[in-house]
Amino acid sequence: MDLSAISPVLLLAALMVAATPILLAAIGELVVERAGVLNLGVEGMMITGAICGFITAVATGSPMLGFVGAALGGAALSLLFGVLTQYLLSNQVATGLALTLFGIGLASLLGQGYVGVRAPSVPKLDIPVLSDLPWLGPILFRHDIIVYLGLAIVAAVWWFLRHSRGGLVLRAVGENHEAAHALGYHVTRVRMAAIAFGGACAGLGGAYLSLVRVPQWTEGVTAGAGWIALAIVVFASWRPGRLVVGAFLFGGITVLQLNLQAARVQIPVEVLSMSPYIVTIVALVALSARKGRGSAAPGSLGQSFHAAR
Repeated sequence: MDLSAISPVLLLAALMVAATPILLAAIGELVVERAGVLNLGVEGMMITGAICGFITAVATGSPMLGFVGAALGGAALSLLFGVLTQYLLSNQVATGLALTLFGIGLASLLGQGYVGVRAPSVPKLDIPVLSDLPWLGPILFRHDIIVYLGLAIVAAVWWFLRHSRGGLVLRAVGENHEAAHALGYHVTRVRMAAIAFGGACAGLGGAYLSLVRVPQWTEGVTAGAGWIALAIVVFASWRPGRLVVGAFLFGGITVLQLNLQAARVQIPVEVLSMSPYIVTIVALVALSARKGRGSAAPGSLGQSFHAAR
């Protein structure tokens, strides 16, 4: 066992990379749930985005176009969920689970010819002066653009929900869709827009796994990341700020357990592998229990809406 081989700087830098796919998927699901829709198909949308982004990047040679393809693929799958639940009024829980199974199967089918293929590399940004700073440079300023895009999306969602009329409408639809409809808001349209946004973010998160973290196509590349994203949304009390903490916590524990394995710590590898999931959920449960004020779910979460009722 050699813990001296673990560099704190590299550990913190890797934390930001490991947290990015979870953060992207979770912020999309947060918007969906604040609109009153429970979509359990995050895992399916992530893995669909992973294969769509990978195929697009390999075909075009451009990883940035790959991320665009991933967002479109995730959004398309989410809109299928939206049509089934918002227009055909199917059960949201059952439909979300079916969406995950469908997405996993679809990704497996599309990815058969891409196993072992290397994706084009995603370039890292080199920010003058800042990237050369000791400690802070490698931790904060030497990442690819998607890391910063994820943080920017979180900030934009926070501002949108708190300070914009559109965010007020979305929160009203999520809290009481009947009252929002009585005020003249188009509940179904608002929810469909939120569902598409959530799918696009999940697709981006999946593509980050297949284009940056691996980077190649392997079945099951998401490895339960979609379920962690769902848990983080709930235990972060539907708040973007806590969401960042949860994603970074999961990313940090994931990177730490990989470093501990490399250092040959005398802990069974199975325990280390499951530790990110256990620690993340326990910590976020404790956080939610301690700060219960304002942590209630949106009032209409998971409830179907029909204007004729």
